[in-house]
Amino acid sequence: MFPLSLEQVQEVVSRLGIVDMKSATIRQICALAAELEKEAGEPMVHLEIGNPGFAAESIGVEAEIAALQTGIANQYPNIAGIPQLKNAASRFIKAFIDTDIQPRNIVPTVGSMQGSFTLLLLLGQRDVKKKKVLLICPGFPAQRHQAKLLGLDVVSFDIYSYRGEKLKEKMEEMLADDDVTALIYSNPNNPAWTNLTERELEIIGEQCTKHDVIALEDLAYFGMDFRTDTGKPGEPPYVPSVSKYTDNYILMLSGSKIFSYAGQRIAVICMSDYVYDRVYPMCANFYELPNFGDCYIFGVLYCSSSGTAHSAQYALAAMMNASVEGNLPFVDHCRVYGEKGGRTKKLFTDNGFHIIYDMDGDAPIADGFFFTVGYEGMDVDKVHLEMMRHGIASIPLTSTGSTCDGVRACISMITGEDCFERLERYLQSFRESHK
Repeated sequence: MFPLSLEQVQEVVSRLGIVDMKSATIRQICALAAELEKEAGEPMVHLEIGNPGFAAESIGVEAEIAALQTGIANQYPNIAGIPQLKNAASRFIKAFIDTDIQPRNIVPTVGSMQGSFTLLLLLGQRDVKKKKVLLICPGFPAQRHQAKLLGLDVVSFDIYSYRGEKLKEKMEEMLADDDVTALIYSNPNNPAWTNLTERELEIIGEQCTKHDVIALEDLAYFGMDFRTDTGKPGEPPYVPSVSKYTDNYILMLSGSKIFSYAGQRIAVICMSDYVYDRVYPMCANFYELPNFGDCYIFGVLYCSSSGTAHSAQYALAAMMNASVEGNLPFVDHCRVYGEKGGRTKKLFTDNGFHIIYDMDGDAPIADGFFFTVGYEGMDVDKVHLEMMRHGIASIPLTSTGSTCDGVRACISMITGEDCFERLERYLQSFRESHK
């Protein structure tokens, strides 16, 4: 039964070879949670991983089945992407962001994970004087690991203290040496669920243009700032994007969360004309290709995966087209995440926890897929281990680049009343243990 003793938790941590919990990967935390469940003989509440909480959109499943039945599985896919998806993604971005990106510049990847990894590889080569990647933190831990794997220097700052106009001064400081090739951030934010304001996006765009930095905007949770209804195609308000404020951008748009299509590993990366057509010495000398976009498709993606499965491309194309035509209200389908997020946050705050990243400018953050919590008097190691000991799995904020003492909670695995009841019981036990 939970709570376990601290010695029990530490023994399992040691057995799994986890050297430092602060830098453990999400998958390591999942493995730890599975072992702690065995120790306790009862389920944990899983707030550590962001699997979609709904069935995959049927429109995508049906389109994928139909594509497979035509016999395409015995053919290699076009590395640049099938026309149906390139056109659908261009329509989707216009309908929901009001940004024009031509189909040529849209390329499917095996999820946004492959997209960010391969983009960082190429961006690290584009200019011999630019070998740094700037992470606006907190952020998705895997992207930091990707940069490290590629041998890139990682610099970062925690946006907690630099919202609004303070962001401009901080970015000027971070980019002053003109040695940063790219910056990467998610919006809405994983893990904090903060949303950058239009002014903050404008500052990022201006700084990217000024210092020749490429903004990688990760839109994994597209349209999920439920305080504003951005789900009506072709009508304002549109999903905020840095693409309004600079030509130095690449958007990463995944089907994993908005369409609950995580298992098929499908995303698109979307470059501005300016980024796609840029010519660098390495284009000709190393890749023997004319420009950045062709280097990415035929130089990097070809060696990485030889393309993305046709059937998943047909699925994403069908779901995007249906969304544009008003037949798939994906924002409404995802709104339950906001309802569950608000309810889960209240359970934490009712039991002595506080929300760490709690404001966007003058407005409280939205309820959604993630939130961050701390507990008075506990540093990040203590609150994380104590929560695990009491049956609540999460990831420490240190792994996301945050400087704050607390953890990230993801609500997607809370799928029924039994989960809410178990969480409330575990949180009450936590509070009782730490009066």
